[in-house]
Amino acid sequence: MTPPQSSPYDEFMAGSTGDDCYCPFFQHTIEVLGRRWTGSIVRALADRPRRFGEIRDAIPGLSDRLLDSRLRELLDEGIVERRNDEPAHYALTPKGEDLGPVLDSVADWSRRHGGSQPAATPGRIQSV
Repeated sequence: MTPPQSSPYDEFMAGSTGDDCYCPFFQHTIEVLGRRWTGSIVRALADRPRRFGEIRDAIPGLSDRLLDSRLRELLDEGIVERRNDEPAHYALTPKGEDLGPVLDSVADWSRRHGGSQPAATPGRIQSV
């Protein structure tokens, strides 16, 4: 029987003292998800695949240029895939779907401790 393969994260943590506050994997994830509109894009795709325009329309204030840039980043990270149906759709990969509970927790936290001023009108993200 082959032993389970360790991930780069497991290898990093094996060398950790447990007191380390910095983890490069955590930091990279926070930087990707923390980019403007990225969390909203992932949430918009959580319930179903959507076309480019459907994503844009679901998130007030999101420009085509920025949506295109964020989708490319999410494609590169393996969080989103582009389905070449007619017309093309974007969908979460299994890796992206794994973010569901994380984003739900962030949404719960924001409802309890919300910031001083929301970036957009509450409730405007449709079908999420």
